[in-house]
Amino acid sequence: MNPEDYKVKIGSKAALVSIVCESFENHATEQETEAGLTELRELLRTLGIEAGKSYWQKRKQLDPGTMLGVGKLEEIAEEAKADDCHYLVFDFELSASQIRNIQKITGLEVIDRVQVILEIFAHHARTRDAKIQIEISRLQYMLPRLQSLWTHFTKQRGGTYQKGEGEQQLELDRRIIRRKIETFKKQLEEIAKSREQQKKRRQNQAVTAALVGYTNAGKSSLMNKLCKVDVLSEDMLFATLDSTYRTLNPDTKPPMILIDTVGFIQNLPSTLVQGFKTTLESAMEADLLIIVCDLSDPNYKKHLKVTQETLSELNLEGKDQIIVFTKKDKVKDPFLPKIALRNFKASFLVSSFNEEDINNLRQYIVDYFLAKQEHFDLFIPYEDGNAHSKVLGNCNVMKTVNHESGIFYRIKVPDFIFHRLNLKKYILAPDDPRANELQ
Repeated sequence: MNPEDYKVKIGSKAALVSIVCESFENHATEQETEAGLTELRELLRTLGIEAGKSYWQKRKQLDPGTMLGVGKLEEIAEEAKADDCHYLVFDFELSASQIRNIQKITGLEVIDRVQVILEIFAHHARTRDAKIQIEISRLQYMLPRLQSLWTHFTKQRGGTYQKGEGEQQLELDRRIIRRKIETFKKQLEEIAKSREQQKKRRQNQAVTAALVGYTNAGKSSLMNKLCKVDVLSEDMLFATLDSTYRTLNPDTKPPMILIDTVGFIQNLPSTLVQGFKTTLESAMEADLLIIVCDLSDPNYKKHLKVTQETLSELNLEGKDQIIVFTKKDKVKDPFLPKIALRNFKASFLVSSFNEEDINNLRQYIVDYFLAKQEHFDLFIPYEDGNAHSKVLGNCNVMKTVNHESGIFYRIKVPDFIFHRLNLKKYILAPDDPRANELQ
């Protein structure tokens, strides 16, 4: 078996299928189902697949074998074939038996939302660890569905296989996949050790803020403006997958680093939860979380909820955070911004095209980190040139006063950096009369 044979073919066409059922999470109402189908259409566009018509059926309970009724599936298949669709794409996860049953009824290739997201991740991963983790997720997804995939593979080759041959081949393929998963996991362990060392170095050299939020909320565009750089920014889901680091303000000490992270999404595949943890380790180590939310999206509240739930799953809900509502220029309801800012504490409303908005947000982040730093009053004699260099090169100098025998400094700096500089002997005691020079 070659896993490459089971990747979705770019450029093909697909019909979209969903369901409305009160007992089915995220599909309890027509509005939820339509929102999910709209997002699925965007996922397919990101993957390079043409989205055809959307179909859904309202049911009191789910059919355990096919989710939708057989008659409805036959009706959808007939229209999809007439529309030259190669796939039926379902907006929820399907089991191996459900895929087999639906393929048998419709005569079309069947994929689910999970496989679509996995394929997007596979196409957009750039770093070695992200590629490995996503491949593990893809193989874990494939393993229980191997019989359906293997049957399809034999059809591609033409002809049939005997029962014994098929069973032997399936078991061989399962062993191959399990070995690959174990090999990839060992590689990840080695990468994790190296990443932990890098993390310690960053913690001793910089403070960080991480942009997190629902996919396509405008994180990369915001990063471009805040850091005055050109990070990939496209109007598609998961345009950014690997974390990107940029300097927010080069004039502060230590450097303030802004991190752009992979976007969240509802119904995140269980096989990708661990993958998210790997790609979001940068957010885990951040000092401040900046939750980015597209206020022009009618589902912005749901997107915020998904973001908060994902942060909770990653044990990040206790970190300091602010909410930045983006795409202010696209909001049509004039009252919505006031309502959002009133309902969510520590929130901002910005447009990436408004320079004043960006400058105000950048200054807030800088001030946040400065407020977290320790304050020290120092007096350094003129002859101690090395100490002066350490202060000017590593500390934020808030005030200086020249004296006949030296310089008074009022500085702000993280305590871990101050202790590393060996400047303790120059600290002025609170009752030192010389401290009045800095008042």
